[in-house]
Amino acid sequence: MTSEQAMPAPMPAIVTAAEAEEAIRRLDETVDALEQLFEQEGAHARAGRLVEVAQLAPRKDELARAYLADTQRLKACLPRLRGELGDALIAVKTRHADFHARLQVNLTVLATAHAVSEGIVRGLSQEVTRKTTPQVYGASGRQTNGGAHHAGPLAVSRTL
Repeated sequence: MTSEQAMPAPMPAIVTAAEAEEAIRRLDETVDALEQLFEQEGAHARAGRLVEVAQLAPRKDELARAYLADTQRLKACLPRLRGELGDALIAVKTRHADFHARLQVNLTVLATAHAVSEGIVRGLSQEVTRKTTPQVYGASGRQTNGGAHHAGPLAVSRTL
């Protein structure tokens, strides 16, 4: 987080079961929004629209902060309200586990897109370097590979 971004004010502690249920409702809404964002992000990544993926990052960060804040607040109130929350607590734990599974899928999609794009750029760079390297013979009579000192910068145009 940069110094320009203000830390959100800490939420007040959860004291009653009604406040806990409200936090659970907000947490469910945040998880729903994150899951929809993951779907969009995955669709964009699979289609190779990485600019659109990057544009989703601020909203994803905002939702992740809200998710973390609400889960921490709920954890803090559990010792006092465990008995009053009952089934709602079981539902939260189940939803939390399902969400983490979806998060793993999202991270895998993004890591794959990153690896593929990095592989493409590296391959392109190697091909450009190979084509621009002088094809000469060394003292042994064999063709030399020129080495990395012939590699030039690689520029990518985002407009086609």
